[in-house]
Amino acid sequence: MRHLLAVAARLAAGLAVLAASACSAPTPPRADAGPSATPTGPATLPAPAGPHPVGTTVLYPTDTSRPDPWDLDAGTRQLKVTLWYPTERRDGRRAPYMTPTESELLLKGGRIASAPYDTLSKTRTNAVKDAAPSGRKLPLVVLSPGFTKPVSTLTSLAEDLAGRGYVVAGIDHTHESHATTLSDGRVAECLACDSDTDPGFGARVVQGRAADVSFVLDLLASEWKHSGLIDHSRIAMAGQSIGGAAALATMVKDPRVRAGIDMDGTTYARIPKNGFTRPFMFVGTPQHVPGGRDTSWDRDWKLLTGWKRWLTLSGAEHQSFTDLPLLAGSLGIRPATGVLPAARGAELTRTYVAAFLDQHLKSQRQPLLEGPSSRHPEVAFCPATCATP
Repeated sequence: MRHLLAVAARLAAGLAVLAASACSAPTPPRADAGPSATPTGPATLPAPAGPHPVGTTVLYPTDTSRPDPWDLDAGTRQLKVTLWYPTERRDGRRAPYMTPTESELLLKGGRIASAPYDTLSKTRTNAVKDAAPSGRKLPLVVLSPGFTKPVSTLTSLAEDLAGRGYVVAGIDHTHESHATTLSDGRVAECLACDSDTDPGFGARVVQGRAADVSFVLDLLASEWKHSGLIDHSRIAMAGQSIGGAAALATMVKDPRVRAGIDMDGTTYARIPKNGFTRPFMFVGTPQHVPGGRDTSWDRDWKLLTGWKRWLTLSGAEHQSFTDLPLLAGSLGIRPATGVLPAARGAELTRTYVAAFLDQHLKSQRQPLLEGPSSRHPEVAFCPATCATP
């Protein structure tokens, strides 16, 4: 296992991996990707597909029961949790994508210098800041981002799910991304990046994230003033890269999470040898085929004894399941040849994630998940219809 810092500005369908996760097999650099154009101006995230307007707010909880795993001087674990949810309010100030400081640290961490460092803070979102939630007893989806990335890089997916009638809790796992702004305005940087070559690093990260998620579920059930908005019997978790690995690790530890999705993340959790029956879906790049470079999915597939799917997207790269390709133009990054276009990658991610959640949290059967679709030819169902090395 190794942490691959981006050596060239490269995004799937536009922007390269800003800093590829230590928890997924790194994609080889593409010679045709790199800064080559004038930045296009602020990016605008695609509108949610669901019927509901979307609101968002931020919580800053502190877990006093355990120390921070990365900051040895901190006796408690501070987190940032961004919530997206349905609202009746259509007008109002749109929430910021990230702060100028967060944008600067993320771009510097990824060695992206093709646009002003505050560029990502100007990204236009769809959610109304601090709008009052609407609805009651809605299913909850927890989102966990890739290593070095803030949860804001999953905003497009989060807004779409909220528009479809879900409450979404995105967790910034402090000191595991280039920048996390805390309640007092301090910006916590990536202390975990100093340990990413240590033996057992991936397992350590996912276990810590599982603890973060369990704490947040406790918080949302008992202390959040809108806890009645959530049906706490219908909870799922999804994540990208090590966030996807953390979804499986969390499910093994916390039975409240009924279903999970791993988007292109090498897994580290120890699944019981007698099998794991809760629904789970792998969605990844062509590297994640049976017998491919990353064998963790082969190992875990055999132990998933309940409903399961293993999908690969042709042309996808590691960041295709995040917002980063959508932000390429604003950073003046030229798309790499042969990579899944940014808008299509976002559409496929939203479509298949929502189908999985609708089936397992809303009990709505989804024929889309039963096999290949002529409307989505990029999606292969493994092991039956995906190519092997």
